[in-house]
Amino acid sequence: MNKETAITQYGLNATNQVTPDGSLTYRQIGSWADGTPRYEATQALSDANRRIYDTTRQTQQNLANIGEQQSAKIGNLLNTNFDPSNNDIEGRLWELGRARLDPLQAQQENALRTRLANQGIAPGSAAFEAEMRSFNQGRNDQNNQLLLTGRQQAYNELLTERNQPLNEISALLSGSQVRQPAFASTPQSSVANVDYAGLVNAKHQADLAAWQAEVNSQNAMMGGLFGLGGTLGAAALKFSDPALKTDIEKVGRLDNGLPVYRYRYRAGGPPEIGLMADDVARRRPEAIGRDAEGLMAVDYVKATASRKGRRNG
Repeated sequence: MNKETAITQYGLNATNQVTPDGSLTYRQIGSWADGTPRYEATQALSDANRRIYDTTRQTQQNLANIGEQQSAKIGNLLNTNFDPSNNDIEGRLWELGRARLDPLQAQQENALRTRLANQGIAPGSAAFEAEMRSFNQGRNDQNNQLLLTGRQQAYNELLTERNQPLNEISALLSGSQVRQPAFASTPQSSVANVDYAGLVNAKHQADLAAWQAEVNSQNAMMGGLFGLGGTLGAAALKFSDPALKTDIEKVGRLDNGLPVYRYRYRAGGPPEIGLMADDVARRRPEAIGRDAEGLMAVDYVKATASRKGRRNG
């Protein structure tokens, strides 16, 4: 029953969906060994999305082919250690820099010499030598700055040349993506499992309660009948009519001759041993009482008295 509940619940929740971007379809594709059905969910793109998908796949294939070719070149490039030093570049930078710096520095030196001569500082003097030393140090600083700046520029150019193939292959690997269908949330139907054990137990408890009620009713009825003993005038009065008993079996005899039986009351209860009212009525009629319906009860005190005791009485 629980398996049938699960199958029903899945069938209620397997809702086919159709959107502008695509569809989602459920179908049964067979059964498991125990008979449980197997399902398959199929997602399909819309015609427009399908065309985009096919074009994207073809584009990606083309880019993959190009990437394969370029990757071989990149492999060779990466196998070569990056060397930022380049004597040709440095030589060219020095040549270009000196073409501008040499005339400027010569002009600055002439201006310095003229200024010193006007100040009366003759060549060869200590003051003249100090000024020229300072000038030459500044010229060396300018040359060094030219080399450092040019070298940094050359380094950046070499690094860009090395990275450009990597950037191109990365660009080739990127592309437009197909828009995936966005399906609505399927309403989930929840069917509770069958509590078979609980149902069986509840049925058992109900049957037990009904049986107990019936027994209590019968016991109450029999108690009422037996309570007639006061009306019949004997404290030991007990209903013993054969009509109220079943499974009757003779098991012995009293000293006064009355037969003794084992039996059960039809109303229920354990087996008992006692007298039959019809036997007592024939031998000791004074020990018999009747209710309104004519059912006989036996006063066991009178019925079981000995014959001598009966005569003395």
